[in-house]
Amino acid sequence: MKGNKKLIATLNALLADELTAVNQYMVHSEMNANWGYEKLHKHFEKRAVDEMKHAETLIGRILFLEGLPVVSSLKKITIGADASKQLANDHTSEAGAIVAYNQAIKLAGELVDFATREILEKILNDEDAHIDKIEELQDQISQMGAAIFLTTQVG
Repeated sequence: MKGNKKLIATLNALLADELTAVNQYMVHSEMNANWGYEKLHKHFEKRAVDEMKHAETLIGRILFLEGLPVVSSLKKITIGADASKQLANDHTSEAGAIVAYNQAIKLAGELVDFATREILEKILNDEDAHIDKIEELQDQISQMGAAIFLTTQVG
């Protein structure tokens, strides 16, 4: 099915965001593993896998619309020097993703491509859950202090 060029370009921009997020979260995951914060390592690793699945879904939809997925383009990756900075950077990324998905959903609706809109809505729900979890962890750091919080993330 031949898709709208503007929508395919939008899907490729979202794909770049997802591929960037995969890299950022994998680095954060491995940094936390290196520091011995196993729970944070698993948290970031799970999020990276979620983002990989989003990228896979977007690639599939772009191909269905007879577009060419661009997998060689990444946005700026922001690596945090500690867990608090990692979460702050990830919050910024997720907030940007939520805005981008809402805009893409609106565009898909305007173009009467409701199947693409539904796919994007599912990913948006995941992004909402991601930012909710980030905010939960940030609240814990704020309430406990970083040192105590990090003791809860070991093994």
